[in-house]
Parts: sequence; structure tokens; C-alpha cells
Amino acid sequence: MVAKIINATEARVGTNILLEGEPYTVKKIDISSTGKHGHSKCRIEATGIISDKKKVFVIPGHDRFEVPMVNKNKAQVLSIGDKVSVMDLESFETLEIPCSDEIKSELNENSNVEYWDIEGQRIIKRKL
Repeated sequence: MVAKIINATEARVGTNILLEGEPYTVKKIDISSTGKHGHSKCRIEATGIISDKKKVFVIPGHDRFEVPMVNKNKAQVLSIGDKVSVMDLESFETLEIPCSDEIKSELNENSNVEYWDIEGQRIIKRKL
């Protein structure tokens, strides 16, 4: 579920946006003034929330972005493998969630983590 739709000129540093179905966070934005024909341009540098890919692109200021709904939840680690098995601390459901290697090295069983649910995709962001 998309939270809202914004124009490119309304995006700020830290804003989450959807590009080609993938969630990104805006790291830098430069907005040029309107030109002879009346359109401003936005140069946006964004980093993928799930994939950590960097993307740089230039678009007209009137183009629109979808802002994804990001739910931040807490969970307890049950087991660690290729994916980390966690139990949500509110609903008590068991989930298999991917995790980066640097966070996985800090985890052990029964530790608490924060995971993000972004448009149905889940990822462990940090140890609590």
C-alpha cells in the first residue's frame, strides 16, 4: 500500500521513494531553477533500502514518486541460518527474514532486532 504520491521537487533528504518497484532513500537532491520553457530539473542520488544499490538520475520537477509505507517492528531471534528466523514481539508470528552479513555477525539467539516491512518486503535493519 502506497502512503502518498509526491512531486520530485517535494522530495527531501531521507524521504523514502519507490523507483521501478524498489524502495530507495533519498541521500542528496539538487533542484535547478525553472528554465526558458518553465520546467525545473531534479538530480537525485538515492540508495536502496533492501538492496543497498546506489542510483543517480535526473528527472523533471513535475514527475511524481510513490512514497512507500514503512512499518518498523521488533522481533526476537530464534535461529540464524541463510535467513534469520525471528518471532514478532507483538503478533508472535514466526518469520524468515534476510539479513546483511555485518548485522548477522552481531546476532545470537534470543537477541532482539528491529525489522522493517516495506510494501511486503522485510529486512532486518539493526540489533537492539
